[in-house]
Amino acid sequence: MTTRRYDFRSDTVTRPDAGMRAAMADAPVGDDVYGEDETVAALEAKVAELTGKARGVFLPSGTQSNLIALMSHCGRGDEFIAGQDAHAYKYEAGGAAVLGSIQPQPIENGPDGSLPLDKVAAAIKPEDIHFARTRLLALENTIGGKVLPQSYVADAVALARRHGLATHLDGARIVNAAVASNRSVKELAEGFDSVSVCLSKGLGAPVGSVLVGDADFIARARRLRKMLGGGMRQAGIIAAAGLYALEHNVARLADDHARARRLAEGLARHEALTVEMPQTNIIFLTADASVAKGFADHMAAQGILVSGRYGQQRWVTHKDIGDDAIEAVLDAAEKFFAGL
Repeated sequence: MTTRRYDFRSDTVTRPDAGMRAAMADAPVGDDVYGEDETVAALEAKVAELTGKARGVFLPSGTQSNLIALMSHCGRGDEFIAGQDAHAYKYEAGGAAVLGSIQPQPIENGPDGSLPLDKVAAAIKPEDIHFARTRLLALENTIGGKVLPQSYVADAVALARRHGLATHLDGARIVNAAVASNRSVKELAEGFDSVSVCLSKGLGAPVGSVLVGDADFIARARRLRKMLGGGMRQAGIIAAAGLYALEHNVARLADDHARARRLAEGLARHEALTVEMPQTNIIFLTADASVAKGFADHMAAQGILVSGRYGQQRWVTHKDIGDDAIEAVLDAAEKFFAGL
């Protein structure tokens, strides 16, 4: 059996380091459902301040955070607009429809991850008994590792406002976007009624997201958190990991981005591999059909894990991927294409 050496499947596979574990062990805790966990409260306040919003609520996952945002903005029979590739539409098991009775209206993402605004405008339903009521525009940043252009975001939010729509930002990797674009998280979150910030991806915490918005929105969100089983008790133990991540793991995201670029450039030297150059920490690679299976099997035999199939691969760098991992991959690729 091959020993796992380097795991590029996702930035969700990171392990807490010694400093994070110590912060978790020392965290003051209380019953958060009663509002008595001071570490959770500190994390919620920290993320609210970071994003420029009034309040926050700590949730177990980004999926639940997005679902609660959609359910807080939309009622039964309402509709939200999102991208075909948006996590809230494509990768969350249809939760908005199943649990919220909310209709998704997907729009094909452009090459840069944005939703063409003419198509967004055309998808907004008029007030008519035949149609679902369009209530929300949901964007994602980053999406597929791409940073949404900030000028586009401003135009999209303005369009939503003109049509009376609320706005939600799935900021699963918003801190990556901020580091890559040299902007503040607050600037990237500006204009959105709600933002979900994930702590367990590039930031390296083991679990959790924080959903932020105004006071009334967060009050609705807390009720939905309880309804959906997301209320946690002495959650300060895991909230402390999120605080530690925000204090120690933000600036180092630039290292992940630089390693992703170096990895992509190295793999692109091989003619049989078509590599999309990354903006942040996610690389998409297509292997020619003649080598796709052999290349994937070779990497797996070297203990190098990636996600994807049928020649389509996604490589993700993160805090547990160092320079040695990049060199190991590039060396393995050289040997594969040299026939060694």
